[in-house]
This record gives sequence, structure tokens and C-alpha cells, in this order.
Amino acid sequence: MKVLINTIFSFILLGLASCQVEEVTTTPKAIAEGSKSITTSVKMIRLEGGKYKPFFGTDTSIVQVEPFYIDERPVTNGEFLEFVKAYPEWRRSNVKRIYADSNYLKIWESDTSLPDTISLDAPITQVSWHAAKAYASAVGKRLPLLDEWEFVAMADQNSANARDKKSYSDDIIDLYLIKNRQFNHVKQSPPNYWGIYNMFDLVWEWTDDFNSILITGDSRSGEYGDKNMFCAGGATSATDIMNYAAFMRFSMRAGLKANYTVNNLGFRCAKDYSANKN
Repeated sequence: MKVLINTIFSFILLGLASCQVEEVTTTPKAIAEGSKSITTSVKMIRLEGGKYKPFFGTDTSIVQVEPFYIDERPVTNGEFLEFVKAYPEWRRSNVKRIYADSNYLKIWESDTSLPDTISLDAPITQVSWHAAKAYASAVGKRLPLLDEWEFVAMADQNSANARDKKSYSDDIIDLYLIKNRQFNHVKQSPPNYWGIYNMFDLVWEWTDDFNSILITGDSRSGEYGDKNMFCAGGATSATDIMNYAAFMRFSMRAGLKANYTVNNLGFRCAKDYSANKN
């Protein structure tokens, strides 16, 4: 295990040390906020938020996470299928390459059908950030912010913040290394402390501001002031250099562009706390 961790650690450092330049564009409102809407029955979990130390920043960096709702599980193939049926512009043969690369929904048999070997109850993958945002908008939600996602990710089954436990990061890495885990059904493993499923054992997940550690500007709205991305200081700016699982996540995010689609990259939705208040 030690050799494996060291190998992963070296790979992550190389990834974080690399710089790239990218202009991230917003998903057009005409596409993301159409007049049609779809419904979803997935349960949302309300979190009161709180203070947490981000993976990147100074040792004293503390972020206040405001109350929010988050889906208890990732979006499934079946749910995304209903979305593309309602929004033809997001079907595989119609989507523009600026919004999704050539790997978009490539595993599907056609625009509106999946092969028999792929379950409708497995998490959707091979979707871009643009497509994920469009789906979230169609169901009246949004993508979770990076800080919200990582706030949830601190929990194990028994505590809200398990990052000080020796086995916490190693156990997550073991899950990350399981091949073809994205084909398993959602909610087949125990939920974490908050009642939230599948944070680590199925897919990587998009966040709304997935590259916010590399750019400046309003990542929440998708409007970026600094078009030239810069390196985030690599491991030297990490607050917890022993958290190899977080290294893997941040390296993964640092290498993404908004139109990328990946075989084991999916998403779940979130919502502002105020949006659900009467």
C-alpha cells in the first residue's frame, strides 16, 4: 500500500505542477434554461453548513459553508435519459462540440437508448460540465460548489469530519482504484454521517466551480475575469499534505475543461437553502 500511495503521490504532484491555459465559457441560457422542465424524485439532504479548512490555502484558511441542500446520490442514467428526451439539443448527435467533446455519451447505443449491459440505476457518466449544468437547471437545481462538495466529503459513516482518522484517506483511495465502479447501482453502499450516498465509491463528480483554485472571477456564474489560468502552487499550498485522496481529486479537477467527458465522471445536484424555504 505504501508503494502504491507514493506512486499516486508522485503522479499528483506532477499534475498539480503543470499549468494550462483555458477560457471557460458559460452554458448559454437558451440551452441551460429552456422553457421545458423535468422532475426527479431523488431525496435532497439539508446541511446546515459550517466552517472547514479547504485542501488548498494557508494553514489558517477557514471557509464558512452556508446552509445548502444536496442530492443524496449521483444523477443516474435513467434520469439523464429523460433529460435528453426532453431537451433534444443535449442528445449525442446534436450537442455542439464546444459544449461536449466526442466522448459524450459514447457508451449509449443511440441518442435515447442504452445498451442492455448498462443499468438505468447506475450513475450517469461521459457528460460534460455544460451538460451537467443544463440538467441541474432543468430540474430546478444547480451543481454543488467545490467547498460544499468537499464539506460533505469530510464525513465518514460515523462522524462529520473524519479527516484526522488514519484510515480515512487510504480507504477512499482503495475505492478510487476499483475498476468499472461506475457501472454499479447507486445507494448500494452505506451512507455517510449526513445520510449521503456514493461520495467516493462510484464516480468522480463535477462541481460548479471545479477549477476555482486555478482562476479568478465569478466561478458561480461561470464568468471568469482572468482568462489565463495559473498554477495553484501545487503541494506547497496544500493544508493537509497527508490527504492523498484529496490530492487525487484536485489533480483530476485541475486537468479538466468544461467540455470534457470522462468514463467515470458524473455529478449530483444541489440547491441553495433559501430556494427551499417557504
